[in-house]
Amino acid sequence: MKIKALISLIALAFVASFSSCMDDEWEAPTDTADAFGNPAIEATHVVTIAELKQMYSSTVSKQNDTARIKEDIQLKVRVVGNDIAGNIYNQVAVADATGGIMICIAQGGLYGYMPVGQEILVSLKDLYIGCYGYMPQIGVPYTNSSGRTFPSRMPRMVWQQHFRLLGEPDASQVVAEDFNLSRLNDASYLSSHAGRLMTLRGVRLNNANGSTKWAPEDEKDAGNAVNRDFVGISTSRLVVRSSTYADFAAVPLPMGEVDITGIFTRYGTTWQILLRSEEDIVINN
Repeated sequence: MKIKALISLIALAFVASFSSCMDDEWEAPTDTADAFGNPAIEATHVVTIAELKQMYSSTVSKQNDTARIKEDIQLKVRVVGNDIAGNIYNQVAVADATGGIMICIAQGGLYGYMPVGQEILVSLKDLYIGCYGYMPQIGVPYTNSSGRTFPSRMPRMVWQQHFRLLGEPDASQVVAEDFNLSRLNDASYLSSHAGRLMTLRGVRLNNANGSTKWAPEDEKDAGNAVNRDFVGISTSRLVVRSSTYADFAAVPLPMGEVDITGIFTRYGTTWQILLRSEEDIVINN
């Protein structure tokens, strides 16, 4: 009996000791650690998006190219578009007062910590800037099977070291600019406004008959997307480009006159509108 009692005491002592260790290890988290981003980034040399593009004008003027950013510079920008509806994939659209640009990140669920209206500070040193189809992007180099090199998705851990969240998201600070349809063929307008959040007002979609959908699987191209065009506007100049993975891919095109808001990107000389969600469509009648 004495041996059993001794074993019981040892067992109780072990359980108490283990419990104490677990209590020490599972302390409540503090607010000192940032779950996302690098809090050590400082705004030592902030440039605007327009200034960045000017610094690398020889690169961003090409159809497909990349250049490593060697300067210790930062962008202070606000998120204007993300992957919340699955139509913008592995990218966030950011903007400041001077322009917009896409940042490519190999991660899903970016909207969870970078909602529309979130301001971020981006450390650009050792990232790459360039173009895909003349569309300016920031990321890391990727060469496709055709031998074309352009900025593509940077690893998640690389991105974690290159951005810092600034304050709380404020969606009221994100206001779409009206797209000037009279400048549809203006090369300077295309160059300066690609990447911006804009609204195209009072247009009608071709084939909007109540059954044609935004992006059905059987119509997808090599990029798993479908282009939809507008009545009276050439498809070589302006389309809405939607992913077959978008939440609204199977939704019928809206009939009648609509206002369409989205990230106005480009591929060559064609404007490509990327809807952020179905809410970017407003039916006027």
